Amino acid sequence: MPESDEQPPLSTPSTASTAPVYIHPRREPFEHGLLPIPKLIFSDGAQSLIPIRDKLLSLSSVSTHRANSEAIAEALQISQDHARLVIETIASVLYSDSDPSVTAKPSEIGSVGVNVFDLMLFLYIQSYKRLLPKGHKDSAAVADVWPSTSAFDGFLSALSPLQLVRSNSRRFMPSQADEEAHQLSYLQKHLGNILSLLAELVEGDGEESLVLSMEKLEHLGFLIYFGEKGSERIPLSQNAPFFANSDPEMPAVPVPAAQVHDWLLENIASALTRITERASAKENGSTSASDQDVPMADVSACSVKSSPSPRGPSFIEGISKSSYVRLPNDIKGSSVKVVNCHESVIYILAPLKYATVYGCSDATIVLGAVGKAVRIEHCERVHVIAAAKHICIANCRECVFFLGVNQTPLLVGDNHKLQVAPYNTFYSLLEEHLNQVGIDPTINRWDAPVALGVVDPHDSLSHPAGVSDVQTESASPVDPDQFTNFLIPNWFEGQQSGSTKDNPFPLPAAYLASQQRNHKNLEETKHMLKETDLDESRKREVATALHVCFKDWLYASGNIRQLYCLQGE
Repeated sequence: MPESDEQPPLSTPSTASTAPVYIHPRREPFEHGLLPIPKLIFSDGAQSLIPIRDKLLSLSSVSTHRANSEAIAEALQISQDHARLVIETIASVLYSDSDPSVTAKPSEIGSVGVNVFDLMLFLYIQSYKRLLPKGHKDSAAVADVWPSTSAFDGFLSALSPLQLVRSNSRRFMPSQADEEAHQLSYLQKHLGNILSLLAELVEGDGEESLVLSMEKLEHLGFLIYFGEKGSERIPLSQNAPFFANSDPEMPAVPVPAAQVHDWLLENIASALTRITERASAKENGSTSASDQDVPMADVSACSVKSSPSPRGPSFIEGISKSSYVRLPNDIKGSSVKVVNCHESVIYILAPLKYATVYGCSDATIVLGAVGKAVRIEHCERVHVIAAAKHICIANCRECVFFLGVNQTPLLVGDNHKLQVAPYNTFYSLLEEHLNQVGIDPTINRWDAPVALGVVDPHDSLSHPAGVSDVQTESASPVDPDQFTNFLIPNWFEGQQSGSTKDNPFPLPAAYLASQQRNHKNLEETKHMLKETDLDESRKREVATALHVCFKDWLYASGNIRQLYCLQGE
């Protein structure tokens, strides 16, 4: 076996051209797989996790190495509910869609459990701190759309200085290249410890050494992959020079962990160099369109609103005072980010794996069907209508969430005055999309949110003292009498039309009764007006009064903008 320093830093897949294929971090665990539960965060990394790994292996099946919720709760000294939350979170960010935890029914996921080695990688990255958002290059340009001061702000200094810092800084998400470099640098620093969690100790020639099998190397697919420009992700073992030519009929011989370590470090260093070179070329204006990282567009009513990334998500950004629709053919890839949109109505009526809504205000956002995870962060006065398997809400205020979710909604960070309600809309392809991404509309946990710590240890911002164990504010249910259906116009006319004719998520009794009362009152009012014997002048007076009331409601609710946008289409 040749030494790793003799290997080329990059591997080329056998079925591709001779162009180099670079290593990348999987963004999903870093964006959707972090839980602010103190007992899951180990400051000394592998030193504490190796004994926990060994205990979990002793409690799990020898053949599958899977740990259920009881074993996880015992080994980590956490509650059964938190253990189940760990399994659900890992399942939402796993690299394999065929893993039993991904395909399990919601009622079975605790007993199905997760692979111990996937769990170890999940626990290790709980020490990761996200890259700090950066200020906008022209803060004056966004002053009129960034979330404005609410009546709640007068209380903030008494509750959380952290929220004051956040509400007074116009923060924007780092670019995809910045985040990728930050994640790669984290993996570069911690790679030795991470490999020690997957390696086995063997004796030979009078000394002990760590070796890594091909099977264990594949678990690193939880964190990294090889691939380029939308191509299929290549299994790590196919790119590893020490496993690439292994006989599929024979078990590959484990290799020294140090050799794997050196090979991965070379690949990470090459990837970081490439990111730096591309950023430099972009600044000099010499980057081709196909090589550019997805920019965060300036807030502008006439700017390009959607931009697909070769590897990452499609961005919908800077939408202001308008309506915006994305249908399945408009979405490139399986992930969407809605960023810095204000006073708008945004429809994403497509099957997705992941969705993120960040830094939006005074908007309504409809997410069609999201099979893995949704994250809503730093939003104010936003209505989100989402059908999803897993949803996390972080650092939001005065928002309402109309949810069709198979798993318990998660509230983290500094939230205030949130409300939740059952899912309240449909479009013709909704049931087809739900089935496509694996969401069961007969299961809806909208009314059982779990609130975790008010401080997010994964945030790089400094935290005020004395609040690390404070639970975040939970969400209250919307009053059934205030619950209304949301009507989505039919944009599928002329395209493939689906069979969904009504909301596929059954409404709870109180909300259904309220809906039926409203419908009955409407019918009675229409009947009364029809039967009332009025002369033409009085009929005109009644029609005018109704028109004025409806117009007042349109302006008060903000729906007047949506009406104008629909008329213009």
